Amino acid sequence: MSPAINIFKREFRAYIASPIAYIVISVFLLITGWFFFTPFFLQNQANLRSFFNLLPMVFSFVVPAVTMRLFSEEFSVGSYETLMTLPVTFTQIIVGKFLAACAFIAIMLVPTLLYPLTVSVLGVLDWGPVIGGYLGALLLGGAFSAVGLFASSLTRNQIIAFIVGMAICFSLTLVNQMLFFLPKSMLGFFEYLGADFHFQNIAKGIIDTRDILYFISVGFIGLYGANLAMREKC
Repeated sequence: MSPAINIFKREFRAYIASPIAYIVISVFLLITGWFFFTPFFLQNQANLRSFFNLLPMVFSFVVPAVTMRLFSEEFSVGSYETLMTLPVTFTQIIVGKFLAACAFIAIMLVPTLLYPLTVSVLGVLDWGPVIGGYLGALLLGGAFSAVGLFASSLTRNQIIAFIVGMAICFSLTLVNQMLFFLPKSMLGFFEYLGADFHFQNIAKGIIDTRDILYFISVGFIGLYGANLAMREKC
């Protein structure tokens, strides 16, 4: 796995050096901060419910923005051909890029730890759902990163990669909101497909293997799709 680690380091350094990364972090913190502090100050509600309720929707466009360049940029500037001449496998390339995206998302979440710390200082905070919420956020970020990586592997245009990734992530997030259109016999199946459904379960502090398996499955499908797309281009 040494080549995968080298690719991870290369991609992570690229994130740190990119101004777009800091713009994405700023937008993420601005949106989540607004929805946390608005009820905090205006409605005197000291909790993290609004933050965790909003997170899947925000991740639906933030994570594709993080991952859109991972393959598209390689295809666009022609460095992909150079990368393939190195002694690395498709799997190592995908794993390295995936880990870099996950690490960046984890760092993006670090400043939001201010929210539970603020609540704990001003009131009584149940840390169980908070820990569950951040665990769910990491799982959700990983699954959406795999989806974004797949979208980026399909095209050399970063904007198209962003739109495709965002469309898939939004669909997974909003499928729970469309259940009233469906017959009762199909509700269980489509509810299980919803990323928000599984995230909110974990955010309540309920660690169910079915929810964890869901995020692992979405991540695996996304990474496998990226592997197939890369092999198709070679």
